[in-house]
Amino acid sequence: MHLDLFYELSVPPHLGRGEAEVYAGALDEIELADRLGFHGAWLVEHHLMPGYSHSSKPELVLAALARRTSHIRLGLGVIPLPYHHPLHVAERIATLDLLCGGRLEAGIGRGFSPAEFDAFGADMAQSRSLVDESLAILRAAAADAPIIHRGRHFRLDGVRVLPRPVQRLWPPLWTAAVSPDTFDWAAREGLGVLAGPFKPWPMVAADIRRYRAAWTRPEPPRIGMTVAVLCLPDERRARALAAPALRWSYGELLRVVAPVLERLVEGYEPFRDIGRFRRLLAAGARLPLLELAGLAVVGTPRQCISRLRRYAEAGVTHLLCSIGAGALPDDVVRESLECIAAEVMPALANASPSAGAVTPGLGA
Repeated sequence: MHLDLFYELSVPPHLGRGEAEVYAGALDEIELADRLGFHGAWLVEHHLMPGYSHSSKPELVLAALARRTSHIRLGLGVIPLPYHHPLHVAERIATLDLLCGGRLEAGIGRGFSPAEFDAFGADMAQSRSLVDESLAILRAAAADAPIIHRGRHFRLDGVRVLPRPVQRLWPPLWTAAVSPDTFDWAAREGLGVLAGPFKPWPMVAADIRRYRAAWTRPEPPRIGMTVAVLCLPDERRARALAAPALRWSYGELLRVVAPVLERLVEGYEPFRDIGRFRRLLAAGARLPLLELAGLAVVGTPRQCISRLRRYAEAGVTHLLCSIGAGALPDDVVRESLECIAAEVMPALANASPSAGAVTPGLGA
């Protein structure tokens, strides 16, 4: 199981940091993670979410990281396709892959914020058809041939996407996955899945079993799971630091997700399935509850190794670690990165699904 990093670029008021400091800290941390041997670093694309996420143009941050890192994979996690023309997305992906020398991972998704859809003039009820059509155009762009497309949303007559990426045919494609139907769709399309961070682990584990059972391609499936992590030598200190940080972060997450949980939006009905858990968190996102739900792993290296193994045994191939959930000082984050690299990463390097996990079948 690979250990990756996950960034929302949060600006918590209690830390007294401005956006420039948050961005500089994230760049420094990912540069350190590159030297320490972490596998990847993912940045979200969110809009109009003050405090919780100031990562509205992750491709610019990744372009800066392309020059400051050498080995770590760089992930767009994810591009909300309904807000963007697919040609712009294809050009963005190819350009970033060139800049980082073929280290890009590209995630796509529908988006979940009614405020974002309203601001960009997109219809949430059309999000699935927009994603399907945009994905078809991205795949046509990968073929390096003139694209002829006549669909419901887009019409292209023999255009060719430039530049061309380093990776052939195209950087690995992933999708954000919340509803069980999305896991089925991702398996049919041969996409990796990115789960979390607000759906309880037992529900995600069931989705993973479903996805692995539906996978029919010869290459192994790719499964990412976002988890808040803080690993330090002293358990008491780790828990004391993590508890308020995660309470703030998950409180903010619930605030930005609440509109789609509360509104009956066509195509987003499965979001209501996490409503009961949302009510529990709304009463206070306490660390023990987050740990019980599999949304947080906090403790010493030995404790973290034990708790992280369950994700690998369930089939997770990429654990996206949100160190301190973006709500801790940079020096604590760097300390945790070094602790994970020294003790946790070697122990999990060969972690794999248990014998009881569903093995995907082979096929075209």
